[in-house]
Amino acid sequence: MCRYAMVPYKSHYACFNCRKTFKRRLINDIKRGEKSVLEAKCPQCAELMANMGLDFESPKKDDLKKWEHIKSLYSVGIGFHSCGCSGPGYIPNSKEKLIEYFDELRGIYLKNIDFWRSRIEPANKQEKDKDYQKNWLELGKVSSNSKKEIVKNQQGIIFWLEKVKEIESKISLIK
Repeated sequence: MCRYAMVPYKSHYACFNCRKTFKRRLINDIKRGEKSVLEAKCPQCAELMANMGLDFESPKKDDLKKWEHIKSLYSVGIGFHSCGCSGPGYIPNSKEKLIEYFDELRGIYLKNIDFWRSRIEPANKQEKDKDYQKNWLELGKVSSNSKKEIVKNQQGIIFWLEKVKEIESKISLIK
């Protein structure tokens, strides 16, 4: 529920088979012990539906291209989730834009790898403190405890390589 809203919003669930959407009861509205608390099944075909979020607006039932695009967005983890006030953020509106978006993210991740490859690792507490003052943002992305520990370059490289692999996996799902 949005902190500014007086009523709770209900998530929109989509059935990609039937190309229909439904709002689902909130967990608070469901009786405890009811079997369907975690599952959202389509009332028409009984298949599991996808939680598309509060800000989802379904395309027309006969717009197969848009439904296919929505399905591909969902398959790579992009939904329309927010509190209903600020919107879900950037949602690419075509397959090409989605690939372009992931390519841009991959470029950012590769630049982060370059940072870790060129960074001089601190050898003592004084160098660590200086490194933290200069690079706190990059260190914080890799380690939540970066102020107390010396973050190794290899640790940063591995972190960003995993991010690149995730993006490349998502791109391969789309293509």
